[in-house]
Amino acid sequence: MRIWASALAIWAGLVLPAMAQTDPVFEARRAAQQIDMAGLALQDAKGAQDRVAALTQTVRAYESGLVALREGLRRAAIRQQAIQLELDARHEEVAQLLAVLVTMERSPETLLLLHPSGPVGTARSAMVLGEITPALQARAEALRSQLEEVALLHDLQVNAEQTLSDGLQGVQTARTALSQAISDRRDLPQRFAADADKLLQLLESSDTLEAFASGLTGLSADDALPPASNGFDQANGALPLPVQGVVLRKFQESDAAGITRPGMLLATAPQALVTTPDAATIRYLGPLLDYGNVIILEPAGDTLLVLAGMDQVFGSVGQVLPPGAPVGLMGGIDPKVTANGANLSEGGGSARTETLYIELRKANTPVDPAPWFRVRKE
Repeated sequence: MRIWASALAIWAGLVLPAMAQTDPVFEARRAAQQIDMAGLALQDAKGAQDRVAALTQTVRAYESGLVALREGLRRAAIRQQAIQLELDARHEEVAQLLAVLVTMERSPETLLLLHPSGPVGTARSAMVLGEITPALQARAEALRSQLEEVALLHDLQVNAEQTLSDGLQGVQTARTALSQAISDRRDLPQRFAADADKLLQLLESSDTLEAFASGLTGLSADDALPPASNGFDQANGALPLPVQGVVLRKFQESDAAGITRPGMLLATAPQALVTTPDAATIRYLGPLLDYGNVIILEPAGDTLLVLAGMDQVFGSVGQVLPPGAPVGLMGGIDPKVTANGANLSEGGGSARTETLYIELRKANTPVDPAPWFRVRKE
């Protein structure tokens, strides 16, 4: 019976601990369903009364689904690799366990119980076998479960490739339709008319964002009109971020070069949609210094919200936007994903290649924007 004891010793502690509280297979499947629902929403948006709002929600749904699916597949790939490495490292032990199980299966139970020392030895053999067999069976079930999980994770990654492809195509279609719907829109209120000559002069004379924002407050504003938002100053962390992403650098936090800026930097996915956190008037949009495309919003009196680093910006100066209105798209190219998840195992933030700069100015003075928003940092 020493072979049974040896097998048990070899397999002590072989079962892998759970790698995460949430099942990556469940996460990936739920994300795939979200992408499918976004596809249905895209079809419904064609006949929506407010196509801009409907398409904005559709793009957001696609973005959330794609982020969740990539994360689920990334974790599935890590889980599969961990199980495979464990099994490879215990190849000898697995082979011994399988040999023991095969021997037990092929040998009659009466033969296994016989012992050369006679009836007493046989009785002892029966007792030992009765104790060891359930333990060996449990180890065999653990091995079977791991092998089935590896197969399930592999199939998930292969089958999700088409879902990812469909999602990337769908979100691009929705973005294009959204851009067209914004161009066709004529129902937004206009708070004031932009003075193109004054804006141009201000652009040419400003060498910093601070100088431009300070000069902007004195251009074309009609103080007789109420602010676009009545609750911006009382947001207290309730406002959504303008784009789906995570905080890369906080207010006045130095970057790798030691440079600090009076704003917050978000890491976002390529082509991510940027929206207004609250109702606001567009004070400026377009290229500005080295910030790329910039949109400056006025959500409340004496308050400017600067969003910088987009590839495209939507709207026109003087328009009053409702909360959640689209104002731009980030740059970059949506990453392609292979079935084996090779480019997903580098980390959850590996797909966030773009950055959006957020600066909040009150009375021409930058303040930390974080208290206004629901923020998270990886």
